Amino acid sequence: MKLSKAQYDEIAQFLGHVQPTRQSLRKLKEKFPSQSQSTLLSIFSQEYQKQIKRTHAKHHTSEAVETYYQRYLNGVMKNAAAPVLLELANEVDFAPSLMARIVLERFLQEKEQVIPSKTLINSMLRDPSQIPDGVLANQVYQCTVNDCCYGPLVDCIKQEFKSLITSEMQMQATISAIGHEHEVLLREMLLEKNLSFIAEDQLRAKGYDKTPDFILEVPVEFTLFSAVTLAVEGHIIHWIESKASFGDESSHQAYLQDQFWSYWNRFGPGLVIYWYGFIEELDCHRERGILLKDCFPTDIVTLRHSMAQC
Repeated sequence: MKLSKAQYDEIAQFLGHVQPTRQSLRKLKEKFPSQSQSTLLSIFSQEYQKQIKRTHAKHHTSEAVETYYQRYLNGVMKNAAAPVLLELANEVDFAPSLMARIVLERFLQEKEQVIPSKTLINSMLRDPSQIPDGVLANQVYQCTVNDCCYGPLVDCIKQEFKSLITSEMQMQATISAIGHEHEVLLREMLLEKNLSFIAEDQLRAKGYDKTPDFILEVPVEFTLFSAVTLAVEGHIIHWIESKASFGDESSHQAYLQDQFWSYWNRFGPGLVIYWYGFIEELDCHRERGILLKDCFPTDIVTLRHSMAQC
């Protein structure tokens, strides 16, 4: 789904005034009922992650870590059953799963007198029953199941939200798998269209470093309208890049600088698919050779095919 800059700004402004909770996702759906729910969820996740990146450093200073740990200890001493860590995370506007990680690491460091490995921390976050303290295990569990964007149980939350976001998100199993699954989906669509291509892993095996997901062995031309306007609206593309996200201004500009223009320089013009939509004003480089779509184009004409028709 494509959104205007004004529509996107309205959604982002709304998200700036709510906590990153499942209840907020429901409010988002109610506030913007005409928008695709998968698009709203993608924007929700990206805006939240931007906020976390902006404030990440201040939450990891030694002073902040010690403050959070002492507040946790004092809180559970007063009421061990209360969601102390979750409420603390919400109070300081930090991801619950990341707050749980900070306190868990500090707890293990005090208990073992060594800095715990990331492997151990990740294992305990995935399975809090491994934590050698029942109260902290419960606190960590509360954080992970209430975090919509981070943490090992995000896939469970996704499953819970399938009823909210309809069939558009049915293919998602976990957040970490979204990108790969959309690449698989794109591969299947290319095969259905009988289009020859070289995949990213094959290109890397040949020694390429920065590569798009697929290079088309026979360049194709597609039109946004009909065959009648093909000569005017058609664009040649040599590669396709799949992005399982919403194309907002900051992410798109970063992709242009780090990836898309590099692909253009090496392989020629290409197509970027933002599966969860994009800000329509960003599709401004068509004549230079970078096209944006929010789905796989159905109106593809291969050069071989068009020459046979002439």
